[in-house]
Amino acid sequence: MLYCIIVPLAWVIWHVAFRIKVIGRENLIRDRGFVLAPNHLSALDPVFVVLARFWGPKMLVMGKEELFHINPFFTWFFRRVGVVPVHRGKGDTAVVDQAIECVRNGQGLLIFPEGTRSKDGNLGKLKSGAFVVAAQAGVDMIPCRIIYKGGKLKLFGRCTVVFGSPIPAEQLELGEPRSASKLRACKQLLAQRLEELLEQNRQYL
Repeated sequence: MLYCIIVPLAWVIWHVAFRIKVIGRENLIRDRGFVLAPNHLSALDPVFVVLARFWGPKMLVMGKEELFHINPFFTWFFRRVGVVPVHRGKGDTAVVDQAIECVRNGQGLLIFPEGTRSKDGNLGKLKSGAFVVAAQAGVDMIPCRIIYKGGKLKLFGRCTVVFGSPIPAEQLELGEPRSASKLRACKQLLAQRLEELLEQNRQYL
């Protein structure tokens, strides 16, 4: 119930500070688990993606532990909307196992495949976590492109969030044991889809 109150309230507040445009909301999966995979430009990207999705069951959101030190309000907000802190570089397998179980049971997962923010706006090297979760849970992956007007987040600036069509679970299978070549192919596929979303919506950059 608290989540259903917080998200609409945050939506109103956020639209005062930023102009948010959402494209492709119809591509979001509502009736089963999924992995939502956006590019990463700003520490506040999770807020824009959650608010762009707006309605639906609460997602599990993987975010770096540093997010919880921005300020008390964002710490409170992140915890209430389902953000789970991940300690990067420490092999946080317990969080990955939790994510797989939640997604397998029908919950959505928001995870940034780059693992860290891009410094120049270009898509960085994709890490394996999002693909491992999708493969182990047997769910589709939804590419998501975040586009800030002028390339950077600015107060009262425009943010466009584009949800692409899902990549079917069958194309994300990694085999058992996990195939390095299949993992590389999955990364290339997602990177290609994310770049296509940018090219198709470059007028918002």
